[in-house]
Amino acid sequence: MTNNNWWRGAVIYQIYPRSFLDTNGDGVGDLPGIVDRLDYVASLGVDAIWISPFFKSPMADFGYDIADYRDVDPLFGTLEDFDRLLGKAHSLGIKVMIDQVLSHCSVEHAWFKESRESRDNPKADWYVWADPKEDGTAPNNWMSLFGGVAWRWEPRREQYYLHNFLALQPDLNFHNPDVRQATLDNVKFWLDKGVDGLRLDAINFCFHDRQLRDNPPKPKEKRVGRGFSPDNPYAFQYHYYNNTQPENVGFLEDLRRLMDQYPDAAALGEISSEDSLATTAEYVGDRRLHMGYSFELLTDDFSAAYIRGTVERLETAMTEGWPCWAVSNHDVQRAVTRWGHGDSSPALAAQLVALVCSLRGSVCLYQGEELGLPEADVPFEAMQDPYGKAFWPNFKGRDGCRTPMPWNGTDKAGFSDGQPWLPIPLTHQTINVADQEADPQSVLNQVRAFLRWRKSQPALQHGSIRFLDAPEPVLAFMRQTQGQRVLAVFNLSPSAVDWTLPDGMSLTAIAEHGLLSGQVNGERLHLPARGLFYAAAND
Repeated sequence: MTNNNWWRGAVIYQIYPRSFLDTNGDGVGDLPGIVDRLDYVASLGVDAIWISPFFKSPMADFGYDIADYRDVDPLFGTLEDFDRLLGKAHSLGIKVMIDQVLSHCSVEHAWFKESRESRDNPKADWYVWADPKEDGTAPNNWMSLFGGVAWRWEPRREQYYLHNFLALQPDLNFHNPDVRQATLDNVKFWLDKGVDGLRLDAINFCFHDRQLRDNPPKPKEKRVGRGFSPDNPYAFQYHYYNNTQPENVGFLEDLRRLMDQYPDAAALGEISSEDSLATTAEYVGDRRLHMGYSFELLTDDFSAAYIRGTVERLETAMTEGWPCWAVSNHDVQRAVTRWGHGDSSPALAAQLVALVCSLRGSVCLYQGEELGLPEADVPFEAMQDPYGKAFWPNFKGRDGCRTPMPWNGTDKAGFSDGQPWLPIPLTHQTINVADQEADPQSVLNQVRAFLRWRKSQPALQHGSIRFLDAPEPVLAFMRQTQGQRVLAVFNLSPSAVDWTLPDGMSLTAIAEHGLLSGQVNGERLHLPARGLFYAAAND
């Protein structure tokens, strides 16, 4: 029997293929490596995998600059390897989601190569081209997320083209209906292959303002955002015109009409706008995306008030639709480092997985979270990330969360027979998969036990959420579905705390989750450092 809503409450395991497992000794992970480790992924108890881009690419941004949307880059394998991956995943009961980067591509894409040649070729209007100002400067003040002006000069056309990211990632012109149709045709190619879902990269960047109006300046005290730092010129303006345009909603509805022809498939949008939660609420629903997630829990703020406020704001705005949460991914510092402030203890690592998996919505777990991997310290001479190189030393880039998976304790961590594309720190080698497999109390085995238990809790998978008043550092909320109410309480600090339970609440403690748990003594709940507490709430 097909479960068309498999994605509701699903735990989606993100695989960054460059860093998962290398099977041919070139130091870079590949699709056969994912196939080889799918049994491990299945053992975690996750519902799906999301694979970051593996398409043909010059790798200027490590696959997020696509040169051919319908082919596998030889670095990662072949289309046959992908078919094999899909077949094995499905045989293990794992859904497969793939990244789709629709708003931009690579300068090596055939479409762009044709478009840049002249102003009157068949693809001339497939990208965002604009004449210079009279003094030769860029058409407007838009800035690139990766630093500097968002326009690059093309002498063959004597025009600028727009790039919201790297200059080697030109933005497609979604105002052109031919571009929209070609994009949908590329999506259909993978849906026809049998993928179960799409993770849509930077999905609010598809359209730009037709009038190319300047973005207004942002006051210095408001220069904060998700995915960029205050010293990045991108933070110096409000991004009202270079992304998140009204026309984007119509395209999402076109995309949903296509996906509805594949009733088992789901779309998850990555959304980063001036108000990401409001945009997520707008983009997700029965006629638009199935799920949306933002960078709102990929922040430095780990207070109970911040987490509660973020979730409640989305709950209020999202009258229909389904959220998805993540505390780590391939673009941000790993959560145990970012939120642990020096405490990357196993208790914290397990607690973070439990916390994100207890919020209302689906969950993206990034590879290595189940091991409690801290951020790797990648020296400048070993750095690969162009974003990090541009903003060094204030920003150390994204390589620290992208280092290879440590499968065993050897110097190359069982990742490759060759030289890994990024160094594997000793701190990762000592908490490798093989050693954690053998330790019943390891983070890995705690996460497995927790995810198995979660599958038996309908309230945690599908229920509503209601937060309870609690002082810092206690985060408490109720998850409820028909027939079940579960209280979840988290101590977000490295010190033990006590919390007075709400009056009149009858509770039956749950211990089957297997994590560091608090104890009830009368009306007081004692929570150890990084501890948590689950209980069935009885009327």
